[in-house]
Amino acid sequence: MKAIAIDDEPIALAVIETFSKRLGSIALRTFSDPKEGFRQIRLLRPDIVFLDIEMNGITGLEIAEALPSGTCIIFTTAYAEYALQGFELNAADYLHKPFSFDRFKRAIIKAQQRLSAMNCTEPYGQINVNVEYRNVQIPLADILYIEAMENYIKIHTTAQLPIITQINLKRLTQMLSEEEFVRIHKSYIVPIRKIASWSHQAVNLSGTAKPIPIGRTYLDKFLSVMDR
Repeated sequence: MKAIAIDDEPIALAVIETFSKRLGSIALRTFSDPKEGFRQIRLLRPDIVFLDIEMNGITGLEIAEALPSGTCIIFTTAYAEYALQGFELNAADYLHKPFSFDRFKRAIIKAQQRLSAMNCTEPYGQINVNVEYRNVQIPLADILYIEAMENYIKIHTTAQLPIITQINLKRLTQMLSEEEFVRIHKSYIVPIRKIASWSHQAVNLSGTAKPIPIGRTYLDKFLSVMDR
């Protein structure tokens, strides 16, 4: 899982980093500058965001209200009086500093359950495509990117081999949620959540080392999506 932690206390960030490493399943980035942390959330689209509440210049509550849909929030703060506001923002959990590793682990389990539930209830949780005269169901969470070839489409997934179908790219685009996928080139569609970094020329995706080019005619739309 990708995670970002924002706290203006370096010691608090060090604790979260240490606990994340102990779990071993969390790729964590930390930020002591809340505004930069928020910018990176919009850029990297993490699964989990750890947010302190009382910070210089902006509060964690303000950041939480502006997060992309589908982001799982865990508040970390020394001020228990903010707990109710945190849960009103639909946080997965609220860690009262100082917290133990076991308490941190329970919060991660809650976040994983929340993320799994969101995937299960997502109305666009899978697509069905025809592959050699049979229907194949592809979970959207498994898609790395979609590539249009001359007479067919290659759907690259977390499986070893891509899925090849003769559906056209326009029809496939209509099957995908604009909240989850963006077309960045005449030949490429990518899942927004898997965008690890980007420039005006290409995006880099989690799960594949291949940079995906951005077409000039798709750049403005892509930038508007990433600025949501």
